[in-house]
Amino acid sequence: MAALVVTGFSALALGGCGMSSLTSGLGGGMFGGGSSGSQVSTVSEDQLLDAAKSSDSSATGSTNIGEIEAGCPRLRIAPHDNYITFYEQGHVGDAMSVTQRGEITKTARECQVEPGRVVVKYGFSGRVLLGPKGQAGALTLPVAVIVNNSKRDRVAADTMKIDVNIGADKPISYFSAVHTISFAIPEGSRPGEFELVIGFDSRASGSG
Repeated sequence: MAALVVTGFSALALGGCGMSSLTSGLGGGMFGGGSSGSQVSTVSEDQLLDAAKSSDSSATGSTNIGEIEAGCPRLRIAPHDNYITFYEQGHVGDAMSVTQRGEITKTARECQVEPGRVVVKYGFSGRVLLGPKGQAGALTLPVAVIVNNSKRDRVAADTMKIDVNIGADKPISYFSAVHTISFAIPEGSRPGEFELVIGFDSRASGSG
């Protein structure tokens, strides 16, 4: 797993992106939603990390290079798993007991189409924010990527753990990672009929 973590916030040619802003809902802050559509030229941890840090809503980690020509699979963030919230033990669901909250805000992907197979290089970045009961230190974010065909049947999957360090003096941390996944394309199918869905694993201990 390739992961780059920068203390400060505490989860191809390329696909969908999302950008969120901080508002005043969760002690020191809460995540709000939005979207943007600017482009970068390749998939890299540094670019994704810079995009996650940017306060410019037009800054994204997403490009469309080759999407039309090569028919690359789409990449999107799971609508209900774009964020993950951790709580004090025994207080899952209590907004005043939140320790950290993480969010995937940027994605990117590029692909290489081979006979009967496609290789997708995908990346994502985001941030982690301390909650009312937050403590500085290390946090592990579980992330999963699922590849679905046109019938929404799962054909491949990838899982990883992203380590983020949160400082007491800088309660917002950022993270980014780039991975590669490949899968077979049945005869008569096109790469563009497939979709990668990325999100946090909400089954993580202490999350809700």
